[in-house]
Amino acid sequence: MSGQTVPADFSGHMLDLDEDEDLEVFSKNTSLADRGPMPNSPSSMVNQYRLEEDEEQQDANTKDLFITVDNPESHVTAIETFIMYRVVTKTTRSEFDSSQYEVRRRYQDFLWLRSRLEENHPTLIVHPLPEKFVMKGMVERFNDDFIETRKRALHRFLNRISEHPILSCSQHLKIFLTAQDLASHRKQGPGFLSRMGETVRAVANSVRGLRSRPEEFSLMQEYVEDFSNKISSVDKVTQRIIKEQKEHLDELKQYSPTYTQWAGLEEELEEPLKGVAGCVERCSKETEEQIHHLSEVLIPALHEYVLCAETLKAVMRRRDNIQAEFEAKNEALASKKVDQEALQEEVDGLADRVELADNALKGDWSRWQNSMRTDLKSAFISTAEKNVEYYEKCLAVWESFLLSQRVEPSEQRDGEDAS
Repeated sequence: MSGQTVPADFSGHMLDLDEDEDLEVFSKNTSLADRGPMPNSPSSMVNQYRLEEDEEQQDANTKDLFITVDNPESHVTAIETFIMYRVVTKTTRSEFDSSQYEVRRRYQDFLWLRSRLEENHPTLIVHPLPEKFVMKGMVERFNDDFIETRKRALHRFLNRISEHPILSCSQHLKIFLTAQDLASHRKQGPGFLSRMGETVRAVANSVRGLRSRPEEFSLMQEYVEDFSNKISSVDKVTQRIIKEQKEHLDELKQYSPTYTQWAGLEEELEEPLKGVAGCVERCSKETEEQIHHLSEVLIPALHEYVLCAETLKAVMRRRDNIQAEFEAKNEALASKKVDQEALQEEVDGLADRVELADNALKGDWSRWQNSMRTDLKSAFISTAEKNVEYYEKCLAVWESFLLSQRVEPSEQRDGEDAS
């Protein structure tokens, strides 16, 4: 298999988590003796990744297709309410008649594009779309946060497609980006009976199963299953942590006024009580900012790859179905109970299809792994930097309180003399 080898034993590459148990990231032995000195500040850690960012910038300079999703607008009809997004495309590609296009698309249009890409390239990894229905924690379907989150996810989907060496050249993508009226194009393609036939064949192949899946794809399958379990567990626990932090924040917002009210009743303790109230208030603001960062950076990255894991499972199933269909036809040919010449031609075509499907998946596999590792590493680094910043600011707040409460020796003697 081209690209990186998939480890048969995945335990050394993933956290060993149970989906229903809390995530334990650190062991009791936190010694870092074997890992060298710890960087002194977040800025010193950031410098280690500048070279990687410069390399990514160089890659961006070679792009010839730039897509932006923005300006969501709500549309209300007699039967439905939906959001239309502006899709702006800038390109230097010769196959486009113009260098810039602007169209409006709704979520169903994005679904159409993705389904066409999967139909034409069944073993390429097409980046997932955000879920159609409201995600957990969203109270209102079309509130501002939901629309903004979906807009960013749709933008990311199109840009991942535009960066793909094969999918970016799809005629369906070009139509999606340039056609003012997509309705006529959406009506084209396989009809209901054709899609039903494909579904029946896929179910039959799934029931029949494979005689022997190549080892490299068995290793991929194991990796995908383990990755799905781990990323789902981390996503679930992270959401629970954020929920608990929001509850903690609510308590902090009630905590500070209590000290302020108390200060009005205790003249001798008024200054320290007001100091504590101020510290709690400032820390609550930092906590709110940290929660916002986690919700905007870490959660979207984790949830995106939860969806990617499901996409990978579907790609593996489609790949197996192609092989299963080839094996079934090959067995029929060997039984000599059918028209040999016609079936031989069909078997040869399926053999080519299996080879093409396998090569496409192997090529996309390494590309997907590299993207996944880059995305998650970036999210983890950003979260780590934010955590350090959060704790440093809270520490500074409480240290300033301690300094304000220190009694100088001369002041202490004066107090004793006065007594």
